[in-house]
Amino acid sequence: MNKNNKIKAPFFEIGPKSYLFGDDILELAIAADKASEKYDVDIIFTCPVVDIRRVKENTSRIHVFAPHMDPIPVGRGLADILPESLVAAGAEGVMLNHVEKPLTFDVLTATVKRAEEVGLSTIVCADSMAEAAKIATLNPDIIVAEPSELIGTGVSVGVEYVEAATKCVKQVNPDILVLTAAGIANGQDVYNTIIAGADATGSSSGVAKAADRAAMVDEMIGACRRAFDERTK
Repeated sequence: MNKNNKIKAPFFEIGPKSYLFGDDILELAIAADKASEKYDVDIIFTCPVVDIRRVKENTSRIHVFAPHMDPIPVGRGLADILPESLVAAGAEGVMLNHVEKPLTFDVLTATVKRAEEVGLSTIVCADSMAEAAKIATLNPDIIVAEPSELIGTGVSVGVEYVEAATKCVKQVNPDILVLTAAGIANGQDVYNTIIAGADATGSSSGVAKAADRAAMVDEMIGACRRAFDERTK
């Protein structure tokens, strides 16, 4: 991870996916930037590739990540996402292996290596304990441990899952940060996940589909800060 932009616990990931586009993406990013400063919580904003530059130029606190990239070198590759182009646009990192954009382990290995070569931080998704432990051997910066069957449902992971997922990753490499999510729909879900021991959590549809997205971001980031402070005092 870029030492100048090192993410620390507690942190939060917001990924609007394709729920939003255009000006709504920028408005959400600005709301996240304000909440990050208000609560002193690092926020990863997993931004649609076409909006990376605009979001980066209009925010100062959030960590702008791409939702995917391809392990290609400079040269041929029509419509592929070149790692160097993400860096040039202002991305600090990249999310890989989301259930909606899965990679084989060989391709994931190559992509993590390319990210390291160009200085991009990596946040890698795993939908099982076994997969999380295997991915940990690649030494990404962050592992997202979330059961794919809960994504977008509004049903969040329980305390037992948070504890087990965190343990299985930390046993392989204690330096990897662990984000446990899936079904995070409100501040209480955030509080419950962080108080259970997670380094971080995050939300996509819970934020993007909220009636007042800025208010939901504030609620969730405030809960993240409160739970972590209570857990560590």
